Amino acid sequence: MTQNNASIQPMLTTQSLPAFTPGWAFFLDIDGTLARLAHAPDAVVIETAVIDALRRLGRATDGAVALITGRAIADVDQLFAPLTLPAAGQHGIERRGADGHVVSHPEAARKLDAARHALAVFADATDGVVFEDKGETLALHYRGAPAAREHARRLVEEQLERLGEDFSLQHGKMVLEIRPSGRDKGMAIDDFMQEPPFNARTPIFIGDDRTDEDGFKAVNRLGGHAVKVGPGKTVAPWRLADATAVLDWLQRYADFMNNEWQP
Repeated sequence: MTQNNASIQPMLTTQSLPAFTPGWAFFLDIDGTLARLAHAPDAVVIETAVIDALRRLGRATDGAVALITGRAIADVDQLFAPLTLPAAGQHGIERRGADGHVVSHPEAARKLDAARHALAVFADATDGVVFEDKGETLALHYRGAPAAREHARRLVEEQLERLGEDFSLQHGKMVLEIRPSGRDKGMAIDDFMQEPPFNARTPIFIGDDRTDEDGFKAVNRLGGHAVKVGPGKTVAPWRLADATAVLDWLQRYADFMNNEWQP
């Protein structure tokens, strides 16, 4: 398979994956990657098998496992409780390293007050639309109301025009998001790779959405393996079919590191 051709759509099987080697560091998206997508963010459930697999993976990699997500870190901790992992939340706007130290940008939250009100009013008045307030980023989910997409887009663009160049629009799967400019998932991965236990390892990033492309680009540049979940054009050279396949692959790597893997 030609790894550098983004137009190629590989088969969605474990045959379309890099061979296991020791020394990997894992960066994992959540929604659509570790968990199936749901009609609203608070409807997503993390299965016990995923928690168990991440624990095993952490032990197998000396703790080099981080979650890279559009969700806020506080939300991540609730989803994965009692497990607490290094994490980059809100597309890299906030980041918690392996040492537990959190870097965030609370000034962004204060600038979003007017947009926060406008999006909340729209969601309250539109059946099926869900407003998600993450503090430093704001999202409108229209999975339950596809016909509302254009109205939602116009509203978000109006708010962005008022906010100016310090904020930008992030498209996702049935979601429009206002977030501070200048940070993304790729930058978060770069930051992790400068710290133990991630440094000197080969980065692996698994994600499913347009918001993950920055992470894929960073991992490609760093000589790691970018893995796209599901169909669609991407710069990731490798593929997995869905969240079930992701779980299986992570379990296989933990088995490999424990000398239990059978090809």
